[in-house]
Amino acid sequence: MKINKYNSLVFAVLFGFGLSGQAQTKQWTLEECVRYALDNNITIKLSELDVKNAVIDKRGALGNFLPSVNANASHSWNVGLNQNITTGLLQNSTTQYSSVGASVGVDIYKGLQNQNTLRRTKLAIIASQYQLTKMQEDISLNVANAFLEILFNKENLKVKKEQLAIDQKRLARSEEMVNAGTIPRGDLYDLKATAATDQQAIIVAENSVLISKLSLAQLLQLKEFTDFDVIDDTDIKDENNIMAQTPIDIYNKAKETRTELKLAQTNLEIAERNVIIAKGAFQPTLSAFYNFNTRASYSDIITGSTLNTANPTRQIGYVEGTNQAVLEPNYSPVLGGAAPIFDQFNDNKGQSFGLQLSVPIFNGFSVRNNVEKSKVSLERSKIDLEQKSLDLQRNVYTAFTDAKGALNAYESSTVTLEARQQAYNYAKEKYDVGLMNSFDFTQAQTLLTNAQSEVIRTKYDYIFKIKILEFYFGIPIIPIITK
Repeated sequence: MKINKYNSLVFAVLFGFGLSGQAQTKQWTLEECVRYALDNNITIKLSELDVKNAVIDKRGALGNFLPSVNANASHSWNVGLNQNITTGLLQNSTTQYSSVGASVGVDIYKGLQNQNTLRRTKLAIIASQYQLTKMQEDISLNVANAFLEILFNKENLKVKKEQLAIDQKRLARSEEMVNAGTIPRGDLYDLKATAATDQQAIIVAENSVLISKLSLAQLLQLKEFTDFDVIDDTDIKDENNIMAQTPIDIYNKAKETRTELKLAQTNLEIAERNVIIAKGAFQPTLSAFYNFNTRASYSDIITGSTLNTANPTRQIGYVEGTNQAVLEPNYSPVLGGAAPIFDQFNDNKGQSFGLQLSVPIFNGFSVRNNVEKSKVSLERSKIDLEQKSLDLQRNVYTAFTDAKGALNAYESSTVTLEARQQAYNYAKEKYDVGLMNSFDFTQAQTLLTNAQSEVIRTKYDYIFKIKILEFYFGIPIIPIITK
């Protein structure tokens, strides 16, 4: 069942490519593929968002140097038995109050944490840019690999088709020779089987071409990929003569240009800055503040007083010795409406300002623990930088050895192909005059086909190995990586 599902998927892909083959109007170059990937790849877009976040963090660090300004306003209703703030009497009533205020605060000294935080955010922007560049480089290398895979499969398909054409001509010639009695009929059957095998090899090669195209189209994030194809005559050579360099020269150049080392070094500097920021929490902080507030009431206010005619006097005490009552006039307050609200705001305003000093004495070891954690992160960053340097050295030497081995393999396969071609030509001459049977001739032909395929494989393997070596030497796939 799984095999059937896979065959159905392959058939659908082949059918989609087949239908659009006639409508195909564009063949992509390597440069176009890389540029399109850099503009549309999802992973790169995520890295670009990380750069934007780092820029936003820098603006936040700059904001730490600015004062904080806040305003507040409130309006309240008091219902029931309450003290009238105007008359001082307890009474059942509903009163309303409004208040307005503002506050300003600014850090004068904070253990240089704000300054160091700003420096860290600047380093974070550089690190995020390095991460974006590294992602662009990796995608470029992956696109180049997928592009060369298509070229290899195309050339391999071309060889298979040429071999089928030769076998079909040989089959037609053999039918004439069988009819003439020159060769036995069994040789004809062998050639028919060989032609059928060639047909099967072509189908497999066509599948490889289409699947490799699909892989590159998906890497480019193409929405419409059924008519996707790449140019066939792309000229890719060792134009920079990178093999003339020594591994140590390439490694020294890589230490200056490779993004992963720059990223690790920047992360180390960020870790060092984090230690300084954490230590800043041990120092005292000094800040300044200013507060403003005012209020207004909607209750009646006392505007005057009048003598209480029903009870004109009231007793306030006794004369010692005679116990004579001490009286005073009994006045009743005269209430009026509340003053205009803005007049009340102006009359009731109040201000406060000053300095605030905070000295850390004991905080549950939180500051000390933060410092220790930042030191651990610093050591981790140092080890990571050292590991990245070792990995780069190993990768450079490995890439140089692989490229040298690929070159030797390509040269050897070329020599082998020349020898197989001569052996095939000799076998063909013997077969044409009846001095070789079809089985031996087919073997010579198969060895020639295998030699041709091996030359193609080693050729593109060598090209890709050269691209990797150039990559470490600071030569990009195409002159981009700046957006």
